[in-house]
Amino acid sequence: MKISPNRMMRAGVAFGLAMAGFISTSGFTQAGEVLDKVMAEGKMTVATNSEYPPASYLNAEGVFEGYDVDVAKELAKRMGVEAEFINPAWEAITSGKWGGRWDVAIGSMTPTPERAKVLDFPAVYYFTPSAFYVHKDSSAKSLSDLNDKRIGTSGGSTYEAYLTHSLKLDPTYSPPVTFSVTPGEIRTYESDTNAMDDLRIGDGKRLDAGISSVPNILEAIKANYPIRLLGDPVFYEPLAVALSKGDPEMTAKTGEIIEEMRADGTLVELSVKWFGEDLVTTTKK
Repeated sequence: MKISPNRMMRAGVAFGLAMAGFISTSGFTQAGEVLDKVMAEGKMTVATNSEYPPASYLNAEGVFEGYDVDVAKELAKRMGVEAEFINPAWEAITSGKWGGRWDVAIGSMTPTPERAKVLDFPAVYYFTPSAFYVHKDSSAKSLSDLNDKRIGTSGGSTYEAYLTHSLKLDPTYSPPVTFSVTPGEIRTYESDTNAMDDLRIGDGKRLDAGISSVPNILEAIKANYPIRLLGDPVFYEPLAVALSKGDPEMTAKTGEIIEEMRADGTLVELSVKWFGEDLVTTTKK
């Protein structure tokens, strides 16, 4: 799978996120509580996404698979525990109101200033391009053709933020965002797959277009969804492991292990396995 190589370059950047807020705050877990719980129980409960192939999804046997899943399993293995997976709503994960229902989120989440108010991001573990897609019968030839159209995406996502022109990415990892499309109507769904399901009904029936990650769109095309990419990627997302605020020990341990996985080539190996290329050490020019 090849994704706009003319817009990608090798980048030797430092990936550890220096996010403030590792000190315990009223209302959040006490320092060490999550890490102590994980080690005592011998398991790490991971929140991820069941409809985001090839990053994370349920296979025909109802078992989680994908890049995010393998990263989580390796993280747990190096901690000496087992990984267990759950699939909460995306809005619940990004809200930071976890209530101890899961210990870590590894579901291709972009660290943003707003999310950093309630979550810690110990490490970025890959990058992915985001783009628009339309029905294969659509007459749209450029992104400008999507202005004033009905566009669908997952609620609470960076894609929705892009559509509302409110997306802000960490400039350490991403160039400034240019908003190339102004929708007439934004329709949000529980997942990007649900948006694609509405578009596959027919061009303009319920939607005129959607926005998602390029790997997710290409995976849908492989699954015979009657859609096609439109234009170049509109932004490139740094994707990070997320933790609830207030446990610096868990944050430090998680970041340390992810960086070990980067240094020894594990992240690149898993990226090539699931995406067909290295999305770990590449970013947008």
